[in-house]
Amino acid sequence: MTKILIIEDETSIAELQRDYLEMNGFEVTMEHEGESGLANAIKNDYDLIVLDLMLPGMSGFDICREIRKVKEIPILMVTARTEEIDMIRGLGIGANDYIKKPFSPSEFVARVKAHLDRYSRLNNEISSAKDEIRVRELVIDRSARKVYVNQQQVHFRVKEFDLLSYLASHPDRIFTKDELFETIWGMDALSDNATVTVHIGKIRDKIARHSRT
Repeated sequence: MTKILIIEDETSIAELQRDYLEMNGFEVTMEHEGESGLANAIKNDYDLIVLDLMLPGMSGFDICREIRKVKEIPILMVTARTEEIDMIRGLGIGANDYIKKPFSPSEFVARVKAHLDRYSRLNNEISSAKDEIRVRELVIDRSARKVYVNQQQVHFRVKEFDLLSYLASHPDRIFTKDELFETIWGMDALSDNATVTVHIGKIRDKIARHSRT
């Protein structure tokens, strides 16, 4: 059974999320504090995490950042804050989606299912593709999720690696920003595809700093 962890301090919202997810066949665990939620997320195996942004003891941003150091599962941030900078920040540190309160329970479940399906498809694509991609001085080790430029390892964040690996595995295709946003982030491309440009800029900068001059 697909396992989902909800980290949400508002009990009524957490229970609403749990009830709708359980009605759709998911196994749900709830945490109401930041530190205990992070510990649970790191210690146990979940297929997806629903993460509130404002939590007692530890922010959702910090929790997301720590989870991304060790796990790549989908993370859906849920928050009442509406500032665009919060969404950009959340996506930048590795969140897969950003859902604003109040939200439709049916939309919430639909997004959870969409991210689970997309994560499964991407994993299948990666496992069936070559484990190593070489483009001149660039080497992408898919299985280890490592990148080397001129034989030097270069650190890429989760979404940076996913985007670089996806583009490198389709060298003869031209993608629109909407297509890349939908594939890598799994969100409605109308939300904000500017994050694709930002990530591509970061990827280019990192490769350029280690390329031969």
